[in-house]
Amino acid sequence: MKNSAQNHYSLKRIAPAQHAIDDRNLCQQARFVVEKLLAAGYQAYLVGGCVRDLLLGFQPKDFDVATDARPRQICALFRNSRIIGRRFRIVHVYFNRQYIEVSTFRAQIQAGINARANGRILRDNTFGTLEEDARRRDFSINAMYYDLQTREVLDFCNGWQDLENRLLCMIGDAQTRYREDPVRLLRALRFGAKLNLAIAPHTRQPIADLITLLKDIPGARLFDEMIKLFHSGRALQCYQALLDYNLLAVLFPLTDKALAQDQAFELLIHAALENTDARIAGGKSVNPAFIFAVLLWRPYLQRLAQYDGIPHAESAWAAGRSVVLDQSAVTSIPKRFSVTMCEIWKLQNRFLKTRGLKALRLLDHPRFRAAYDFMCLRAGAGEIDASVCQWWTRIQTASPSQQRRMTGHQQARQSST
Repeated sequence: MKNSAQNHYSLKRIAPAQHAIDDRNLCQQARFVVEKLLAAGYQAYLVGGCVRDLLLGFQPKDFDVATDARPRQICALFRNSRIIGRRFRIVHVYFNRQYIEVSTFRAQIQAGINARANGRILRDNTFGTLEEDARRRDFSINAMYYDLQTREVLDFCNGWQDLENRLLCMIGDAQTRYREDPVRLLRALRFGAKLNLAIAPHTRQPIADLITLLKDIPGARLFDEMIKLFHSGRALQCYQALLDYNLLAVLFPLTDKALAQDQAFELLIHAALENTDARIAGGKSVNPAFIFAVLLWRPYLQRLAQYDGIPHAESAWAAGRSVVLDQSAVTSIPKRFSVTMCEIWKLQNRFLKTRGLKALRLLDHPRFRAAYDFMCLRAGAGEIDASVCQWWTRIQTASPSQQRRMTGHQQARQSST
């Protein structure tokens, strides 16, 4: 089933009186980029997720700009910029450590020229018009443009109405669009969960049949998409969507297998995802290593059991590296995260030993806090006795003399300064 509106899209101009965008919420760097492009005689608009979020009353994390200026023309205007990408060249305009992403309007895909026979886009550096650019975007709610001069929202693909109806709709034929870029399968689930939108039937129907296309996506890109899913603020809903569409088996095969063998594992995963959502809602930091450590915890324990008889210090690292290597065949895990995961796993055994100097030294370990949070989640899920978590919670705020009594060690640890 195709979107009934997809064959007769037409430009709608949403006047300032109709929408709730407050220009005071606009990123000043993005405004500067747009105004400089306009002053140079180019078209330029805010586009995509930032417009969608402003219409929903959210403060966008990122602001993107679309223009008819070519990449080299953009760079000529902004000294602090550089062209990135090969499949489609875009420009990052830098402001200290932050940047505004500026893309040139894209033309329609031409089969056999821009794409493979299976529909995957190979080259995408054919530039087009504003209307072509809108039709090339994935979902209608991401294909709206904000005109800073008139304060109108330009809607070519019925995005305004879909947003009003709380509906996520693919622009054009969904199966074709998923084949162009299979990561859109994950984006559909993420936007549906994050924005609490129903996925339109024509957008939802092909997902289950196309999930194997994700196996052709580079692992590094899939890792980034997983982080976006689990750090969306709606991690639990995203996880459930992965299960509903059998995507967990493709993206986390070890996790999926472990869940089938041990349903109690799901309690730990749910607790971790709820904790992640709560931290994000509270403006607290989150580490990608943590959620991956949770999702791969049972596979790690299963692998660790294969090293029976080998000292824990050795077997823990060997089992951890083995699990990380297997998972990295699907979603690459950067070393800085994989090392943290292995340390979180390795330290779990030490929490069970509350006597002596080693217990005191654990408090000063650089991964103590992450490993402690992980251990408390395990206690909450019934995996270990709750008293273990309570003991480690108390000792963190105890005085040196109290710490000595709690651990039975004569010398308290040196407090770091």
